[in-house]
Amino acid sequence: MANTYLLSDESKHYLNCYYQILDEMIQAITTARLTQSISHNFIVQVIPHHRAGERMCRNILEVSNDRSVRRLAQQIAAQRSQDIQRMEEQLPVCAQLLNPHPDLRLYQRRAELISRQMFLRMGASPENNCLNAVFLRQMVPHHLGAVRLTQNALRHEVATPLPPLLRAIADTQRRELRQIQALLQRRGCQAG
Repeated sequence: MANTYLLSDESKHYLNCYYQILDEMIQAITTARLTQSISHNFIVQVIPHHRAGERMCRNILEVSNDRSVRRLAQQIAAQRSQDIQRMEEQLPVCAQLLNPHPDLRLYQRRAELISRQMFLRMGASPENNCLNAVFLRQMVPHHLGAVRLTQNALRHEVATPLPPLLRAIADTQRRELRQIQALLQRRGCQAG
């Protein structure tokens, strides 16, 4: 981490907001009320992930004048909002499919591992005054986490409405990840 005295006031504010978003996301994901339904558990843990993504985008929109970053942040925020709405609509139906205990344990163990890795990588993102690049780097582990969580859910039996939604989420996150990486490359930055 950078010495905070080298950070501008704007960077300090941005980073403090980011860490609050991250902490609240971690809290919501790790305390979500889980059931014997993989479908239910996926939804109630991914909704806070997506809400955090929306908030991260609003955070950069407060400080960025970069048109490419702003356009991407607006696009991501709008997509996360749509995904959340679709998941909330499907939750009552999806929660009805219960899974055998061994399947549930395998799913949840992998989901927890993916989430922990995502939390660690998001918490270790660079801190500097180049906030557009900082935001893009923060979004990389966030997006990778979403892709891995959807892949994990698709390895198990889930409610009928969920697979198309999971595939759409993963495809969107991969497409956005390519855009993020392209923007980082244009700035001469590494993604990790």
